[in-house]
Amino acid sequence: MTWTLRPLVAADLPDLVRLEGELFGAAAWSPQSLADELTGPGRTYLGADEDGVLIGYAGLWFDGRDAQVMTIGTDTRRQNRGVGRALLRELAAQARAQGATQLFLEVRVDNDPAVHLYESEGFERLGRRRRYYQPEDVDAWTMRLELTA
Repeated sequence: MTWTLRPLVAADLPDLVRLEGELFGAAAWSPQSLADELTGPGRTYLGADEDGVLIGYAGLWFDGRDAQVMTIGTDTRRQNRGVGRALLRELAAQARAQGATQLFLEVRVDNDPAVHLYESEGFERLGRRRRYYQPEDVDAWTMRLELTA
């Protein structure tokens, strides 16, 4: 099976809500928050589609100068197949195309696979945000990718 990247649309919301809950549990965004993100100003959301099934998603917010990865997730049964990396690279390309000079994100300090992915794509750790992820009280690394290089 192969997958492709495409823009997310409102019809993807049920699958997006399902994946968000499976991946993030109690910390998952609400259906309303996800719906608002899909249509919010400065937002770009992508999905990874495998034979009509949403297997991954990622979102970007551009404020006119810098961009922020809002979320990224891959179905657990399809992780370690390059889906997350492809989504991240496309977000960076979209941010560059919009004129962003930097791309920021936060990631759980205990999410070693994600931290490795981000560092392998050129992100650097800037600092630690204490108790960023609620309700678990887990810290986050703030990371940045320079887009002008």
